[in-house]
Amino acid sequence: MQPHSRRTFLALGLITLTTACTGSPEFDPRSDVTPGNKGPGPDLDDPARLRAIAATDTLLAAYDAALATPGAQTALLHPLRADTVQHRAALAYGIPAASVPPAPTPATPAATPTHTPATLAALERQTAQAHLTDLGTVQPPLARLLASVATSNTLHAAALGAPLDDQATPTTPPSPSATPTPGTSLPALQNALSAEHAAVYGYGVVGAHLPEDQQRADARTFYAAHQSQRDAWQRLLTTLGATPTPAAGGYQLPFAVTDAPTAAKLAAHLETRLTAVYADLVAALPAPQRPTAATALRDCALRAHHWGAPDTPFPGIPEPVPTPTATRQS
Repeated sequence: MQPHSRRTFLALGLITLTTACTGSPEFDPRSDVTPGNKGPGPDLDDPARLRAIAATDTLLAAYDAALATPGAQTALLHPLRADTVQHRAALAYGIPAASVPPAPTPATPAATPTHTPATLAALERQTAQAHLTDLGTVQPPLARLLASVATSNTLHAAALGAPLDDQATPTTPPSPSATPTPGTSLPALQNALSAEHAAVYGYGVVGAHLPEDQQRADARTFYAAHQSQRDAWQRLLTTLGATPTPAAGGYQLPFAVTDAPTAAKLAAHLETRLTAVYADLVAALPAPQRPTAATALRDCALRAHHWGAPDTPFPGIPEPVPTPTATRQS
């Protein structure tokens, strides 16, 4: 981390955090229905999507059981259930209605077992793992969606009280032998490296404006995690015969950082932008290596949560632009 004595230099604002590359897809970015697979007939991804819907329905039923319990923490549970409903809708997008099982209906306390925040947190993590199991068998758009929804499940678990003991764990880079040609994953890997360069520099700004307390210790830990991830991408790109993108000579801050609150805001901004980078990387990497980017997406989202960024139902995926969409017919 940049030494505390460099506050004046760092406060000049030489960092620009515009490295996310989400593009402007011609379809709902939260669905896995691409312009090429909206036609009639079944989609090869439908079995995976139906499995994800089934896991989501189990989670919805658990929330309904918890909400039906006297004294339920409705202010906590209702927003998490609402996110889960959005997950289900995104996962079901484009599947013929007749193929999708009906959503669970709210149950009475006598009809279902009681669920506590702790059991719901465990089920959220279980659901996240179920979604990630299919990452290597589906097309890139659905892989991106599954990674995002799994990250949301992990954030839900955190909101329900699960410990964040793995939030700063750097990811292991994918194997060079599994990486496709430069025309596919290399640009996304270079983009991830550029984003990590910016994050390392940005955390220098963050650390320079935090007092010597737990916040600064956390910033130092996250700074080291981003350094490690940056170095991993550099090594991988070099192994692949590519020249790693160097750090920029100067950056511009997205807003003025003058004290601890604005430093925390910058850290949240950094991590949130990185979630978009890693959601894109999930779709760009070869199937066996997608968990690498999914882990990075999760870690950045958890760190953004730590710094006070608002949680969203689809971390790393922007709000869709309303456009006419085709409907597949059964």
